[in-house]
Amino acid sequence: MLYLAIGMRCLIGAVFLVSVLGKTTGRGAYAAFVVSVRELLPLSRTVTRPAAALVVLGEAAIIPLLALPQPLAHQTGFALAAVLLAAFTAAIAGSLRRGSRTPCRCFGASTTPLGPRHLVRNLLLAAGATAGATAAAAAGPAHPGGVLAAVFAGLLLGALVTLLDDLLYLLRPAAV
Repeated sequence: MLYLAIGMRCLIGAVFLVSVLGKTTGRGAYAAFVVSVRELLPLSRTVTRPAAALVVLGEAAIIPLLALPQPLAHQTGFALAAVLLAAFTAAIAGSLRRGSRTPCRCFGASTTPLGPRHLVRNLLLAAGATAGATAAAAAGPAHPGGVLAAVFAGLLLGALVTLLDDLLYLLRPAAV
């Protein structure tokens, strides 16, 4: 269980780190995110900007919580991640029901329209955060090799999750 918690900390932490950086770095990244929130959710203009800021602040809070050495911080970070991922899933599902296919600004600039794979991705990440919260209570001695393997696996999966849209674009059949 200890290695599961370590791997999930790295996976969820990496996903939210890339998410925050994608929304806050680069010319116009945050403004584009605010526009995507406006298109994704039926909110008034006065509520959209604070909602977008709350999302980014929530995502940013997860990163140090998962990095701190206290299990209570890990459980709090995982719980916050699960709540945000559930909210993202609900927002995407609502958007798809309304017929909106706004581009996914999950990890910064993207032209990929939201779709069912984004729902599945968020549900799997929420399940991973829940498993991580459960495993975070585990204690005991850690073998350096096990820690290294868990960190590597978590970071690799985090990279795959954040690059999923790009990888699927590259692997799609060529137009004839």
